[in-house]
Amino acid sequence: MGSSSPLFRPLELPGLTLPNRIVMAPMTREASPGGVPGPDVADYYARRAAGGVGLIITEATDIDHPASWGGRPGVPRFYGDDALAGWAHVVDAVHGAGGRIVPQLWHIGAERAVAGDLDPGTLISPSGLATTGERIGEPMTEAQIADVVASFARAAADARRLGFDGVEIQAGHGFLIDQFFWDGTNKRDDGYGGDFVQRTRFATEVVAAVRAATAPDFPIVMRLSQWKVADFTARLVTGPEELDRFLAPLVTAGVDVFHCSTRRYWQPEFEGSELNLAGWIKKLTGKPTMTVGNIGLADGDFMTTFYAERKGSLNAPVEPLEEMLERGEADLAVVGRVLLADSQWPEKIRTGSADLVPFRVEMAELLN
Repeated sequence: MGSSSPLFRPLELPGLTLPNRIVMAPMTREASPGGVPGPDVADYYARRAAGGVGLIITEATDIDHPASWGGRPGVPRFYGDDALAGWAHVVDAVHGAGGRIVPQLWHIGAERAVAGDLDPGTLISPSGLATTGERIGEPMTEAQIADVVASFARAAADARRLGFDGVEIQAGHGFLIDQFFWDGTNKRDDGYGGDFVQRTRFATEVVAAVRAATAPDFPIVMRLSQWKVADFTARLVTGPEELDRFLAPLVTAGVDVFHCSTRRYWQPEFEGSELNLAGWIKKLTGKPTMTVGNIGLADGDFMTTFYAERKGSLNAPVEPLEEMLERGEADLAVVGRVLLADSQWPEKIRTGSADLVPFRVEMAELLN
């Protein structure tokens, strides 16, 4: 394939130059006992950096706020001296291998309220609703909202201090920020509710606070999705005009890059156009976008190929992805499961190696 492929062209972002367009997806592993990433976590990410990944987005990390994750002990924290020292070693390892890395910062809100293993009294959400619509408590107060905004800002400031190359804010998949976006979970009648534009207020306050806590050239990535963990058919907007209006406040607040989560990257987002979500967001905002969803896998979608028993190779050609990048419909390709199977996948793709390791369901153990 060689360096002429659009996958292997450098990309300039605010304050950051990436050597290529391949991004490691954030994949929750629950492999940090007590929330502290250890040497094995540093090695895990450094191997992908050494394998040629242009940018690593870490697994989701808890911000310093009650019920950010709900007590899952293996999810890494992004607060506390012990956890931050662990992340400093991760950064050093990745940079030592020639890589770039950003942490994904999240708050899950009430996403796991119906899982049966969490105390609903510890959870927060815009309107006291779970992502299923079940009533689990009271709406967040403005004081609680301000506390969460401040927690995101503290985490971002720590990320910059530790030497990370930017931050990603998880605002998709039905987690807390997305619960404010989505009309299924945001029934507020104050300044944080209303139509799909007004419901961006919480997210814009998070982005503005992160920017104020870091620097003008510190990259802020925001992950967005229409689909939710609880509802694959959910939609924030129904067409390009609504999407344009929805995105405008986020751009104004300071998002530098949009990570556009879809379950199959090749599927159009709206009728009448072949553009996927990343393509539309780039067209409407002019901002760099990341496309994601089954990249490098031959068929199926995230849930079926991850959890179903399958035999043989699931590797897929990357030519359709290259064509999308060549047309300028996205700037970066976010790769997940194939990097679990083969940490050298980028370099093998670059050199045209046939020795690709296929992803198999048993490799899910790498996430645990």
